[in-house]
Amino acid sequence: MSQHVPLSLIDFCTIYDAETPGQSMQRSVELARDAERLGFLRIWYSEHHNMSTIASSAPAVLIAHIAANTSTIRLGAGGVMLPNHSPYVVAEQFGTLAELHPGRIDLGLGRAPGTDQNTLGRALRRHPAAAENFPQDVVELQSYFSDRSTIPGVRAVPGAGTDVPLYILGSSLFGASLAAKLGLPYSFASHFAPQHLTAATSYYRDNYVPSEQHPEPYVIAAVNVIADETSAGAHQQRSLVERNRVRAFMTRGRVGASLTEAQLDGLVASPQGRQIADMLRYTACGTPEEVTAYLEQFQDAAHADELMISLQGPDFAHAHRSLELLAGAWF
Repeated sequence: MSQHVPLSLIDFCTIYDAETPGQSMQRSVELARDAERLGFLRIWYSEHHNMSTIASSAPAVLIAHIAANTSTIRLGAGGVMLPNHSPYVVAEQFGTLAELHPGRIDLGLGRAPGTDQNTLGRALRRHPAAAENFPQDVVELQSYFSDRSTIPGVRAVPGAGTDVPLYILGSSLFGASLAAKLGLPYSFASHFAPQHLTAATSYYRDNYVPSEQHPEPYVIAAVNVIADETSAGAHQQRSLVERNRVRAFMTRGRVGASLTEAQLDGLVASPQGRQIADMLRYTACGTPEEVTAYLEQFQDAAHADELMISLQGPDFAHAHRSLELLAGAWF
């Protein structure tokens, strides 16, 4: 049996039916408190925009609130979509968090926009080509935290000297290559982009260049979890989760958009629907014992030093039950 690695959580602050964003965020506080009590290492919140079912559009603000309502668990962005922001402003934001909550703040960095192109260009007012500067932006951001700014005469206050830990997020060889080159930890988004997991993590380890902060490579691999007292109950939940995923992608999270159950049946069975469902390929589903066995195998296959759990369920009660069952079996 594999030695169990630390478990962490990715929380999308899902807005379930008939909920407000405020209710979703309050549940995220409750989830963080429970995760802290149960022994999870960290929780990350991901930047998304113009999506009616996700309330984590401003990770830094959300982290500040949750950190003030917890004591020890690490909190971070998984991630900030760096091309949407200036590195300097991100350094100030997360430098502020690090000063308020020393030793508890992480910063995962992604180069995708976290939204559609219309929102990116017209609302966020960012150019699609901004992602091409991602490697340089990461280096600039790192320089602010280390108080060795690449721009003469400019310091991030707060931020300078906080050395907020940076993690490169990715779902392809690009992120793996950049993380290896810069000597930074790497987090693979296999909870929704399973295709290149083993190739990317293997490349990262094989090509890692040690850095002062990180002499050894460090891999976080994300994986979905649906746990229940019975295997049948867990698989029934998975079916509902897949249907909800197809519905969300087909309507692109638009407020007021809807599908009838008959329309959804057809979409779920279509090639496009199956492709969307395959995003959940890496899902530990079943009883606590079955989930644990799956995660042990996944840990070995992904060469992971840590697993980032994405709790899945048709509603929060089911997702939260998965948290309790998983913790009882893993820790």
